[in-house]
Amino acid sequence: MNTSDAKRVLETALICSPQPLPVRELRVLFNDELGADTIKTLLQELQDEWTPRGVELVQLAGGWRFQSRPQMREYLDRLHPEKPPRYTRATLETLAIIAYRQPVTRGDIEDIRGVTVNSLIIKQLEDRGWVEVIGHREAPGRPALFATTRQFLDDLGLASLDQLPLLESPAQGAALLQSLAGDPSEQPELAIEAAAQPELVAAENDAPASRSIADDQRPPEAP
Repeated sequence: MNTSDAKRVLETALICSPQPLPVRELRVLFNDELGADTIKTLLQELQDEWTPRGVELVQLAGGWRFQSRPQMREYLDRLHPEKPPRYTRATLETLAIIAYRQPVTRGDIEDIRGVTVNSLIIKQLEDRGWVEVIGHREAPGRPALFATTRQFLDDLGLASLDQLPLLESPAQGAALLQSLAGDPSEQPELAIEAAAQPELVAAENDAPASRSIADDQRPPEAP
């Protein structure tokens, strides 16, 4: 199979897949006849070829996928004006603490926020696939240790936790996640500006978030 045909196969598989595909799964397309390095090279070439278009090929924690570019968001929203679930400030602050301090226990979260954590908040984050128990601390009661998941990174359009910028407070972290959640392909540095806005960080802990993560990650149409 020549390079052109191999890229066409990769392109088709990625466009049709509802989830990011890691390189190990993409190798199955070729019966493992193409090595991981070769597939990565082909993916990078595809990235360059899609540069002038409204859709981009990105590498996330869970693998590779096509997604719309940030500047296309306002137009796509006109096709699907319905609003996804909204998350409270308390939920986003809790998620931010887990993301930046993980692994943490519920007690750790309460110490940082200074208030009791509602069990429904943790359950909501677990049901959404953003948080999971990865173990238990060797302490009285062996409290559960929470950490973020690969799904969390994929939904925020990140390849790793290293792409989350440093923060000074849970409130700023909540605002950052709220901004990132507005568009999975939005870059962290753009979200920092939103996080710094007083009207975002001064909101009450339980105030509804003005933006939330879009659940409709639909594959783009083939060019």
